[in-house]
Amino acid sequence: MTLIGRLHPLAIHFPIALVLVALCAEVAAVMTHDDRWHIVAIANLRAGALSALIAAAAGWLLARSAFVEPTSLLEAHRWLGTLAAGMTLAAALATASRRKDSPTKRAIYWIVLCVAGALVGITAHLGGLLVWGADFLRL
Repeated sequence: MTLIGRLHPLAIHFPIALVLVALCAEVAAVMTHDDRWHIVAIANLRAGALSALIAAAAGWLLARSAFVEPTSLLEAHRWLGTLAAGMTLAAALATASRRKDSPTKRAIYWIVLCVAGALVGITAHLGGLLVWGADFLRL
């Protein structure tokens, strides 16, 4: 189990990129009125949801390791990461319908996707603080 937990830093970068690309592709779909961007977003979102669940599980295992110091920052990162993975999964599940979406369903999808993207960004930032510290970019 410790080995799986140690894979968290490697596994997490893929879902971060996929979810953020999905959000950008949806923005491009709205701005260009080109539905192909929506298809790109769905593919990235579904792959991102699956890999986010794996990365979150690995993160929980890593946080329970003896060499990881439990801090409030770690707890915030852990729970926001879990929430981000859950919201990403919810957004991916909202794309499961094959027929034309209702405006309400589309709005819910957009809200969940935006929240998932924001949570991914915040959680990634907290993870960076855990690994590199707050002074990493200071000269």
